[in-house]
Amino acid sequence: MKKRGRIKFHKIKTWQLLLILIPLLFVGATLLRLDHVRMAELRNKVLAADEAENDDELNDAINQLKDFVFSHIVINVVDDNGEQKVTFGTGPFYLEHRYIRAANAALKEAEANLSDDSNPNGNVYAMASAVCQPQAIANGWSWDDANFINCMVSEINKYPAADELQDKIVASLPSTELYRREYNSPIWAPSLSGFMILITLIIIVVILWRLIVWIFLRLSLLFI
Repeated sequence: MKKRGRIKFHKIKTWQLLLILIPLLFVGATLLRLDHVRMAELRNKVLAADEAENDDELNDAINQLKDFVFSHIVINVVDDNGEQKVTFGTGPFYLEHRYIRAANAALKEAEANLSDDSNPNGNVYAMASAVCQPQAIANGWSWDDANFINCMVSEINKYPAADELQDKIVASLPSTELYRREYNSPIWAPSLSGFMILITLIIIVVILWRLIVWIFLRLSLLFI
């Protein structure tokens, strides 16, 4: 039966393989597109949970996203410093609202640490906040916005020991890299799109092999 299968396969013409290849390419591209769309939906679910400030829902959404990306072929186009780059996976994204919550908590802790009734200038942090927070509200700055932080630092610099206070505030803010996420997918995975790509590649290899053999035979006939 194996021999019969090989004989039947050899009887398939190259042009017939080309006809088979065309719909396979279309189906494979469609399946890859569906995998990308599903990844985008799960990533948006993560961002929505982050915006809703629901940590349990956020962690569950992150796990769903990771499980899907790690088991499917996800081709994505991301912006890398103004240049479009093709990558496998989600591409980088940030848990912005979780970072803002952490930054606000750090700033409040810094405010408590900088409060000192014995300071002749009073609570320096509170005085700087009284100036900068109205500006932040008027201009739509978030509390981790560079404009807000620059305003705070500028106001604090007006008071004695400003360098020490500035260092404490900057040190209290968490790094944005802690809230950066990027999950990479495998180049090939045992999914529906993965098997479709595998079959397509096998047919392409067979067609190329037959083309090479045909060219070799034609060249051989020229020297006979």
